[in-house]
Amino acid sequence: MKHLQLHFDRGVETVTLDRPDVRNAFNDEVIAELTAVFAELGKRDEVRCVVLAGNGPAFCAGADLNWMKRMAGFTREENIEDASRLARMLEVIFHCPKPTIAKVQGDVYAGGTGLVAACDIAVSVDTAQFCLSEVRLGLIPATISPYVIRAMGTRAAHRWFLTAERFGAAEALRIGFLHEVVKAEELDARTSEIAQALVNAGPEAVKACKKLLHDVAGQEISAGLVRRTVEGIADIRASDEGREGIQSFLGKRKPNWLPGS
Repeated sequence: MKHLQLHFDRGVETVTLDRPDVRNAFNDEVIAELTAVFAELGKRDEVRCVVLAGNGPAFCAGADLNWMKRMAGFTREENIEDASRLARMLEVIFHCPKPTIAKVQGDVYAGGTGLVAACDIAVSVDTAQFCLSEVRLGLIPATISPYVIRAMGTRAAHRWFLTAERFGAAEALRIGFLHEVVKAEELDARTSEIAQALVNAGPEAVKACKKLLHDVAGQEISAGLVRRTVEGIADIRASDEGREGIQSFLGKRKPNWLPGS
């Protein structure tokens, strides 16, 4: 990979944005690499959790300036094709069957907020600044909006989308965009603890639970939805992993998906 670093350790794959000279801004090459990597990791049985991280002072500053210069001359059709690739990248991250953690070590701007929002869990240093800066440039955060609005909520999105103001990690935590804020020296350890909790869980259960979250979030509690949830728990109880999990709990032993079981 030209713009990403990959590291695997005991079930956890860390994907690190490695363009610190441009604050990890993404262009068409980065988008293609992230799309391919997350699609591949979603298929690998040994990968139980994916951490998305960044090198350098910023997590991701959004779109690369040189890429934006090229886009300025695009036709509408070319812009649609280009934006579709960004949308596909976010979709692949969001729907990755493996649980994902955004490990935010620095500032997050514009499209970078989409990367954080597309992950299941977001942990950040307390010094990070966030900004949905698009309207300052006469643009809108359209492609990332389904993920960012889902993460921070509609009311908060009205404020931060429309004003393009910066906000800190404490505010990002308050509105639910982040799950946890820590000191810089605690970021590695806290991310590892969360990743380990994900690795300890039943892999098929985690996959099914992530799909459940996507299917149920924002839906009306209808008879159809209730029926699907009833069928979901019935199916997982009858599965090999579900039976093993219950039997290991009752037998006071480790389930067979854990090392040393």
